[in-house]
Amino acid sequence: MSRTNNQTNPQLAAFIRRSRLFSLGVFILAVSIYSCNSSVANDSVAPPAPALPVITLSEQPATSFQEFTASLEGSQDIEIRAQVDGYLDRILVDEGAYVKKGQALFQINARPYQEQLNNARANLATAQANLSNASINVNKLEPLVNSGIVSDVQLKTAKASYDAAAAQVSQARSMVESASISLGFTHIVAPVEGYVGRIPFRTGSLVGLSTPQALTVVSSVKQVYAYFSFSEKDFLSFSHQFAGATIEEKIKHLPEVELVMADESIYPVKGKVETVTGQYNENSGTISFRAAFDNKDGLLRSGNSGRVRIPRLLEHSFIVPQEATFEMQDKIFVFAVSDSNKVSSVPLQVSARRGNYYFVENGLHQGD
Repeated sequence: MSRTNNQTNPQLAAFIRRSRLFSLGVFILAVSIYSCNSSVANDSVAPPAPALPVITLSEQPATSFQEFTASLEGSQDIEIRAQVDGYLDRILVDEGAYVKKGQALFQINARPYQEQLNNARANLATAQANLSNASINVNKLEPLVNSGIVSDVQLKTAKASYDAAAAQVSQARSMVESASISLGFTHIVAPVEGYVGRIPFRTGSLVGLSTPQALTVVSSVKQVYAYFSFSEKDFLSFSHQFAGATIEEKIKHLPEVELVMADESIYPVKGKVETVTGQYNENSGTISFRAAFDNKDGLLRSGNSGRVRIPRLLEHSFIVPQEATFEMQDKIFVFAVSDSNKVSSVPLQVSARRGNYYFVENGLHQGD
């Protein structure tokens, strides 16, 4: 018996240990279930709704701007080209220089053209001498014909020779004038006052009528033109906004425009839209406008870029912060609160954007 008891006591001890572990596991599980139930019970209580900022809108006049990319050109950008063939003897100005009208720019080798002028003058002198001889011959024959000493045929022949000599004199004079003009073309001067552009040629270069590239460009920039384009939609909107029976009349009603320069600063002088092209560009689907800006200080140059900014007065508009809106399916919405504190989304018709604000003319009401 004692041997049997010694064998069963370890089994009993193991059973007791397993029972204790099971009881502890059940206890822990029960505690966990209770804790979860308590957490679920606590989560089922909804937190209070957060307070959201609300603004009340009031209708007010505002000015919005439409901006269009523009390229600038001088009121006169004149290409300087050689009108006679020859080698450049001298380049009398530097790139970027300001020149006055009539100031010398280039000198083409003039010797061949001086020789042509000398030859033309010599031919003129010969023709004038022949005319003088023909006149003498006519004057000599006239009294002889009147006296019946010589026949009338000789006088007629002499007069025909005189007429031919007179025609040769006229032709010789034309050749002198032509040679003189060609000689003058060797001395190239500025047709307008302005700034000299790039000069791609150097002394000794052969230039002429067939040279595809201009010697330079002289830009008169006392007044600068800004060219910009409207899309078809923008042009139709412009046609509806401004009074006038014709496009020219509508342009006259356009307010003065501003020029935003490349560094985002505003050019200090306002400009005026002057003209519009007669048709749309087939490739881009746009129509071009031209605005003129005075440029007495020479700040603007041909080739500059910028943006033309056209103001638009919105007499009845609401200014809505962009952070108060949201977009959905390419439309802009805002949440509006009714008198009964109900919130609903309202689509907006945005007339313009400026900074972080929308200018809205339709979709909202006073006091929303």
